[in-house]
Amino acid sequence: MNYRTLGKTGLKVSEIVFGGGAVGGLLIRANDDTRRQAIARALQAGVNWIDTAPMYGDGASEESIGWLLAERPLAERPFVATKTMLDPNVGDLVGQVERSLVESLQRLQMDSVDLLQVHNLIYWERGRGNGLSVDDMLEPVRRGLERVRDAGLTRHVGFTANGERDALHAVVENGFYETAQIYYNMINPSAGWSVPSGWSGHDFGNLIGLCQAKDVGVLVIRALAAGVLATDVRHGREGEIIPNADVESNERKATMLMAVVGQDEGTRAQIAVRFALSNPGVSGVVVGMAELDHLVQALGAVERGPLPAAALERLRSTVAADFAD
Repeated sequence: MNYRTLGKTGLKVSEIVFGGGAVGGLLIRANDDTRRQAIARALQAGVNWIDTAPMYGDGASEESIGWLLAERPLAERPFVATKTMLDPNVGDLVGQVERSLVESLQRLQMDSVDLLQVHNLIYWERGRGNGLSVDDMLEPVRRGLERVRDAGLTRHVGFTANGERDALHAVVENGFYETAQIYYNMINPSAGWSVPSGWSGHDFGNLIGLCQAKDVGVLVIRALAAGVLATDVRHGREGEIIPNADVESNERKATMLMAVVGQDEGTRAQIAVRFALSNPGVSGVVVGMAELDHLVQALGAVERGPLPAAALERLRSTVAADFAD
C-alpha cells in the first residue's frame, strides 16, 4: 500500500479508502462473515482509513464498523471518518453538529473519530432543499465543528464538496476546512482538469488544484461513477449526485473512455481508480465495495500505480471534445 499526506491534517492516508456507503453496501448488506473478511483483508493490505456516515443504511454502516473494529486489537484500528447531514430549516446548526456526532459515536462504539465531514450540498444562498449556504458553512456550522473538535469528539473537520462551483471554491478559500471529499472520475474530471467553455457536464472548476494550493486534503468520491465505470452490470444504485449527468449518458461515456485507454491497463475498475490516483492532488480514493473481489480490484489498482501519461492524454482529448463520437 502507498500512503499520501491528507493536506494540513498531516495524516498519512492509504491510497485506497474503505468506503462504507450504500452504493457498494458491503458493510450494510453482506453477511457478518463477509464483513469480517473484508475488514481483515483491507487492514492486512495496509488500508488505514474507513469512511462512513449516519445516513448510510440508516446507521447500519456505522454500527457495522463499531462491532467489526471492536473485535480487532487497538493497534490495528484504522482512521475512521464519518459525516453529519444538517437541516437548515430546523435551525440550531451548531447544536445539530454535536447531536449528530454524539449519535454516530454511540453507533461506532468510539469516543472520537479522526474526521467529521459536513455532507450537505453547498450553495451561495439557502433555499434548495437541505442545502447549506456559504455563510452557513463559515459561521454556525464552523462554530459547531469547532465545538466538537475542542471537546475531543473529532480530530479534524472537512466537508463533501458538492453543489455550486463558486460556493465550493469560497469554502475552500476560507481555509477553515481541512479536507474535502470531491467528485472526480473519468466521466467528469472537471475537479482536476480544466474543461472547455460550454462543456456539457457539471464544471467543478479544478477544485482539486485549489485544494492543493490551500493545503486541503482531497478524498475522491465516485471514482467508479457508482459502478458505471467498473462494469456493464447494473445493480440499481447508480443514481447520480451531480447536475447534468445521468446513468444512461454515463454508460455511453464509460464505454468510449475504456476503449480509449485500452485493455492493457487492468480491469475497468482498476483503470478508474488508477485515473483518480494519477492526480497528485488526491490523497485517497474512497472505494465502495459490494463484494470481496471489489477490494481485490482496488488493491490491484494501487499495485499498478497511476495511468501512463499517454493514456491520460488520450482521455483528456476525449473529454475536451465533450465525448463526441
